[in-house]
Amino acid sequence: MEEGHIVVLDVGKTLAKLTLWTKAGILVERRVRQNARICRNDENVLDVHGIENWLISTLYEFARIRRVESIIPVAHGAGIALIRNGCLATDPIDYEMPIIAADRDGYEQERDSFEKTGSPALPDGLNVGLQLHRQERLRPDLFDEHLTIVTWAQYWSWLLSGVATTEATSLGCHTDLWLPMASKPSDLASRRGWARRMAPLRKADSVLGTITAEWSDRTGLPKDVKIYCGIHDSNAALLAARGFSEIANNESTVLSTGTWFVAMRSPAPKTLVDLKKIPEARDCLVNIDAYGRPVPSARFMGGREIEILTGVDARRVDIKPDQPALVAAVPAVLRAGAMVLPTMAPGFGPFAHGRGRWLDMPIDPSERRAAVCLYAALVADAALDLIGARERILIEGRFAEAEVFVRGLATLRPNDKIFVSNAHNDVSYGALRLINPSLMPSAALEAIEPFDYDLLSYRNTWRSESERMEEAA
Repeated sequence: MEEGHIVVLDVGKTLAKLTLWTKAGILVERRVRQNARICRNDENVLDVHGIENWLISTLYEFARIRRVESIIPVAHGAGIALIRNGCLATDPIDYEMPIIAADRDGYEQERDSFEKTGSPALPDGLNVGLQLHRQERLRPDLFDEHLTIVTWAQYWSWLLSGVATTEATSLGCHTDLWLPMASKPSDLASRRGWARRMAPLRKADSVLGTITAEWSDRTGLPKDVKIYCGIHDSNAALLAARGFSEIANNESTVLSTGTWFVAMRSPAPKTLVDLKKIPEARDCLVNIDAYGRPVPSARFMGGREIEILTGVDARRVDIKPDQPALVAAVPAVLRAGAMVLPTMAPGFGPFAHGRGRWLDMPIDPSERRAAVCLYAALVADAALDLIGARERILIEGRFAEAEVFVRGLATLRPNDKIFVSNAHNDVSYGALRLINPSLMPSAALEAIEPFDYDLLSYRNTWRSESERMEEAA
């Protein structure tokens, strides 16, 4: 009989990805879908139905390529789904939707302190508790004994298995619903009655059951396909990083890059995490890893900012053939003092209140893209400082292939070892390691060489101006 294969469903904010793997961690097939931006009834919602239809057709395709044995979902953390009487009760809110002041003001008075939750007050709907607060105000009829609340990755495992769950890495992702040190729902969640409506907590590596008969029929997959609970995407990247001997149980930080740049620090063993030392106001938070341990984290909307600065239709900064030209453009950028001041994504990152703008924007396209990569490195450097990152930093995700960004960061942090790993499959590899913790990486880490020139004065100018704008805001 043919060996069973594993499917990883990765539902990101911008892209949904489906990958097919052997048990040995060899990639067989990969499909990617651009998620739609949807406004329905004056509400921005996630592309849940479009992703579902694509998932059906792609699983149908995979079923004819290899024998699928297991499916494990991965998803971004700022989503929640409401299930009622076995159906999705309402489309999940898109976390980038602005929340009106009346909702936010009432909610802010109820939130637990950052020192308890490690969850900062964030813009729009990035705090899942605020999403629930708004939905309850608009649809109080939904919030009765028939309602079940599931986290976003676990919505997909519920859809495939029929078993509703929640999971700690998603609950611990700036939701306001979880106490990371106590491993239980927050006082807010209990007081509002949401905690008792949350689906049972399960570990990310739990097998919830087999695929439902309906989904087996819709996709042609065997009826014995196992469905796993699933995990928050940045935590999957962290788990993948720990598969490398250089990272493992050492003091290290993983910088996951995509729409969001998320730095997650794994303190050395027996190091205590002091929430009082993490600056809430600068987009820092505490995540929870797959084993329930607190993870000091910092983030900014790096991929979105790069897109804004370069233009949607411009050549991407991570295209491999362009890297020599972008590297060659760096000296001209430094001589001109061309730089971007934060932030192009207001409300996010270590300089959330800054008004993003260019200083001496280059005319040359290569120089402009090189300056944008240096900007990403400068913001990443500041974010890493905020959580005490040191010794080892692993960059993963799409922008690990942007040479000016990774070499710029290595130059800015001469006392740290900077590594990159496979830019496309680290999240999926982390999901595979939930099933098989002993799975070894398919390739070694690459150590990044810094630039030959000093970026200190460039950084000093940038930091000084960025901090001045932040203080004045």
